[in-house]
Amino acid sequence: MTSMDTAVTEPSAPLKKSVFFIPALIAGGGFLFFIILAATGHPEQAWLAFLTNFMFFTIISCGGLLFSTLMHFTKAKWSHTFAAVAEAFSAFFPVSFVLFILLFIGQNYVFPWVGQDLHGKEVWLNVPFLFARDGVAFLILYILGFGYLYYSLKFRLKAAPKNTRLKAFLFKRFEQCSRDPEIIKHRMTVFAGWYMFAFAMCLSLVGFDLVMSADPHWYSTLFGAYTFIKAIFAGFGAIILLVSLLHLNPKVPFTLTPAQLGDMSTLFFGFSIVWGDFFYSQFVVIWYGNIPEESAYIIKRTMTQPWSILAWTVFIGCFILPFIILLSRKIKQSPKCMIVVSSCVLAGLWIEHFLLLGPSFLAHDPAVFPIGIGEIIITLGFLSLFSLSILAYFKELPEALKTDSGEVA
Repeated sequence: MTSMDTAVTEPSAPLKKSVFFIPALIAGGGFLFFIILAATGHPEQAWLAFLTNFMFFTIISCGGLLFSTLMHFTKAKWSHTFAAVAEAFSAFFPVSFVLFILLFIGQNYVFPWVGQDLHGKEVWLNVPFLFARDGVAFLILYILGFGYLYYSLKFRLKAAPKNTRLKAFLFKRFEQCSRDPEIIKHRMTVFAGWYMFAFAMCLSLVGFDLVMSADPHWYSTLFGAYTFIKAIFAGFGAIILLVSLLHLNPKVPFTLTPAQLGDMSTLFFGFSIVWGDFFYSQFVVIWYGNIPEESAYIIKRTMTQPWSILAWTVFIGCFILPFIILLSRKIKQSPKCMIVVSSCVLAGLWIEHFLLLGPSFLAHDPAVFPIGIGEIIITLGFLSLFSLSILAYFKELPEALKTDSGEVA
C-alpha cells in the first residue's frame, strides 16, 4: 500500500488565523485598485473586469456544489471525498450575492445597452426588472444550496467536536430536527433535485441577462444551456485543482488514491467534450444561417485582432489541450499533472468570459492587447476573495478535510 492509498483518520485541527492574512491583503489591494481605476477615467475597463470575475467565480462556486448534489442524487459511491471538499465552494454564495448587488452601482457601464434604442426589447432589458429577476433567481439557488448543505452536514459532523462557533450553532439546530438517517437522506435528495433544477434555470437566466445582453442585438437560444454546462465544467475543474493542492500539502490531513483522482479526471474529460459540443453547436448554426446580425458577433470575436488571439487560446486551452492530454490514464491519476491541466482550463474559461464581454465594453484597437495589468490585479483580488471564503469554510468545518468524512449518498 502506498502513501496515496492510506486514509487519514486523525481529527482535523481548525486552520490558524495567519493563513488568512495574505489572501485578505491581496483582496483588499484588488478592491482598492478597482476603485482607483473606476474613478480615474477608465470605469468601463474596471467594470468589465468586475463583471468578468463575478461571472467566473460565481459559476465555479455553483458548479462546485452541483457536484455534491449530483453525486448524492445518483447515489454515486466513489465521490464522498470530493463531495465534502466541493461543498466548501458554497461559502462563496453570500459573497457572490453582495457582488451582484454592487453591479447596480456600475449599471451605466455594466449594461452597454442602457440609453440605446432596443427595438422592442425594453420590456425585458431594463435595469430594475433585470436586478429583480436575477436577484430572486440567485436567492432561490443559494437557499436551496444551503438547504442541501445543512442536511449533508448532519452526516459529516455526527462525530465532530463543538470546537467552532458554526458547529455549535449547527448542533443546536440539529437537536430540533429528525435524527432518522432515512428522513435526512430523503430531504437531501429533495434539496439536491431542486438545486440542480434551479442551477440550470438561474445560470441560463444570468447568462442571457449579464453576458449575452452586452450585445443587445445578438441572440442565441442555446446561450443559456451553454452557460450552465460551462459552469459544471468550471466547477469540476476547480474541484480537481483544490483536491490536488490539498493532497500535495503535507500539513493538511487529506489524501486521494490514484483511482479516485482518475475517476474524477475522467468525468472532467467527459465534460470538456460536452462543453466543446455546445460550443460547436452554437457556432455551426450561426455559420450555416449566415445572417449578418448573428454572424457579426462571431466574426468580431474570432476573426478580428486582438480578439482572435483570445478565441484560439480558449479553444486550445479548454478543448484541444484537455482532450489530448487526458487520454493518458497516468496523467489523470497524477495530482501535479492535473493541477496544470485544470489550471489551463480554468484560465481558458476566464478568458472566454472576457472575450464574450470585452468587445462590447472596449473601443476596437487591433494594436492594443485587451488584457493588461489592471485586469490581472482585479482578478487576483477576486481570486483571493474566493480563497478566503473556502479557507473560512475549512476553518469552521475542518472535518471536510478528512478523507473519511461522513458518507452521505
